[in-house]
Amino acid sequence: MYAGPIQDLIDELARLPGIGPKSAQRVAFHLLKGSKEDAARLARAIQEAKDKVRFCRVCWNVSDQELCEYCRDPRRDQTILCVVQEAPDIVAVERTREYRGMYHVLQGAISPIEGIGPEDLRIAELLERLRTPSDGRAPVGEVIVATNPNIEGDATAMYLARLIGPLGVTVTRLASGMPVGGDLEYADEVTLGRALEGRRRLDG
Repeated sequence: MYAGPIQDLIDELARLPGIGPKSAQRVAFHLLKGSKEDAARLARAIQEAKDKVRFCRVCWNVSDQELCEYCRDPRRDQTILCVVQEAPDIVAVERTREYRGMYHVLQGAISPIEGIGPEDLRIAELLERLRTPSDGRAPVGEVIVATNPNIEGDATAMYLARLIGPLGVTVTRLASGMPVGGDLEYADEVTLGRALEGRRRLDG
């Protein structure tokens, strides 16, 4: 335990995903050893991101505008939609150079253990998007469910398949080239590209 402000900083850093108490302590002391200018620059970057970054009103990707760069791009195929758990997953898919369709970010996966249900995700927005395309967009003919290949991702994929199937939209799932239990964000582009190419139909 340290003096108030130091411990407060460590506690706040430890709340970040992937950072445990020891890592938080190392980061805190790194910041304390640095200059005030460095700390102020970091604080400004965080504040600016919170002030300016929002969610795209169509796909729920992060953006500094009303529409993200993918939803603004008229060259992308509007008839195919890739559903991912989090915004960084889009970057992983884009790295493959195998996909030129649209995206939808669920902002999580169904996880009863963590108390996350379907109502906590952007599933209602996805269904509305499939039923009534906005801004004169072409109707979606295929939804690629690219949730992570783990228990939560698979449960979310099956739940989506049951909801989307009756809408007459084909639902596919990434092929098994993805390692079970892995995260899409960390997959290499070759593996993810092959998983996209070999995607299989998913029936609810």
